[in-house]
Amino acid sequence: MNNPGVEKYFVHESSYIDENVQIKEGTKIWHFSHVLSGAKIGRNCNIGQNVCISGRVVIGNNVKIQNNVSVYEGTIIQDDVFLGPSCVLTNVLNPRSQIKRKNLYEKTLIKKGATICANATIVCNVTLGKYCFIAAGAVVTNDVPDYGFMVGIPAKHMGFMSRHGHKLKHANKDGIYLCPESGLKYKKNKEGIMYCLDLDEKDALPEELSQGNKSYRDYK
Repeated sequence: MNNPGVEKYFVHESSYIDENVQIKEGTKIWHFSHVLSGAKIGRNCNIGQNVCISGRVVIGNNVKIQNNVSVYEGTIIQDDVFLGPSCVLTNVLNPRSQIKRKNLYEKTLIKKGATICANATIVCNVTLGKYCFIAAGAVVTNDVPDYGFMVGIPAKHMGFMSRHGHKLKHANKDGIYLCPESGLKYKKNKEGIMYCLDLDEKDALPEELSQGNKSYRDYK
């Protein structure tokens, strides 16, 4: 379903798209979802069943949002982010039914390539760094570094994950970590921030590195 004069995208007939919504070409919105006025959704996104995207939310390109996720006003999601089933985002730190705080919504920034796994909770007013990985069921209450691997309640920083979703461990004598799936090399800079040595992080993965061929367990 498309409105005249806008880019081609798909919306299941059971879903509802308010007026004044921007949806870019190639995006698919599946069953029983609702996109509210003022939301902006980029290209080639996949929005699952029973997803609510509030007004003034900004979503980049190639974002995957799984079933039963609500993205509240104040959230900015950059390109290539994955939001797992029933993960939770928030926009008020101290909600009360009797107190109106619509002009006080907190911001949440989810940077390029980040993953939030199933049933994880992101308490608002945080930034999730590029390619970070939030484990299933974790509760994030503070900023997360680039490639950071967060586990537990409250979530603790348990190391770093590669762009392919593997824990980076056993650095060599030069401080270089190797992703077991892709062979890409990673290193921390002087500030302790992890980065990829082989690829510009702004670029898409090469075709030969974008197809998974083995289970995660096969690399353990």
